[in-house]
Amino acid sequence: MGAGHDHRHTDSRLSRMAVSAAILTVLFAIELTTAITINSIALLADAGHLLTDLAALFMGVTAVILARRGSTSPSRTYGWHRAEVFTAVANAVLLIGVASFILTEAIRRIGTAPEVPGVPLIVVALAGLIVNIGVALLLRPDAERSLAVRGAYLEVVADTVGSVGVLIAGIVTVTTGWPYADVVVAVFVALWVLPRAFSLAGAALRILSEASPSHIDVAELRSALTAVDGVSDVHDLHVWTLAPGQDMATAHLRTTSDAGRVLGAARAVLAARGLTHATVQVEPAEPSIDCPIRC
Repeated sequence: MGAGHDHRHTDSRLSRMAVSAAILTVLFAIELTTAITINSIALLADAGHLLTDLAALFMGVTAVILARRGSTSPSRTYGWHRAEVFTAVANAVLLIGVASFILTEAIRRIGTAPEVPGVPLIVVALAGLIVNIGVALLLRPDAERSLAVRGAYLEVVADTVGSVGVLIAGIVTVTTGWPYADVVVAVFVALWVLPRAFSLAGAALRILSEASPSHIDVAELRSALTAVDGVSDVHDLHVWTLAPGQDMATAHLRTTSDAGRVLGAARAVLAARGLTHATVQVEPAEPSIDCPIRC
């Protein structure tokens, strides 16, 4: 039943991501065309960010499909679960690149800001706001279970803020005629995106470097395993994350007690901390060294 439930959940996740990608593709075409037509850098920034949303979704779909396929090769015993982690890194790099380009272009326009009509900004921004809210609601249920989906979700949320910024720029342009509203919003969108991109990259690189999960206190875990009745020593304790939601652990326990009982107690300690995929090796205590030969 577990495997069937997992497949149904994966199918549902893929469907939501596919629908989201289709909707955002239409919005991207509208935003890009309008941005080029009216020479709006704020709208171009929002379209560029939207492009990274699409890239994140397409890469995320690929990662989820690969992770579901697993592995048929003896050389890839963990399957393709790390695919979504690599996807998150690529997504973060793309985000940083787009934000850097927008900042550079905004700086170039200081002193020579072109006149941008406000009404098209307002109309497209409203459409973008509605679409982004809808897509964010579609992706939100899976954002905590998958790093690939989380990356796409964060980008859509950030793009929602971008749409609000473009809307404000359009309103300011229509009501005051101030030519720099478009540039200011573009800078705001870029600065909004950058820290989220670095955060996503950090989370992915933490997994790739096999650092201990932030929610696991390794020192406390070692103490808990040492406190198991009969355990005299804990060594070679390692905790890492294979993919989001899949924490792994290995530990060697030295004991003079019944190995089966110690193994069961140790597994219970690990499971209580969410480490259900763990390899525990129980070793006999080292015997005292006595000279068997009379000197």
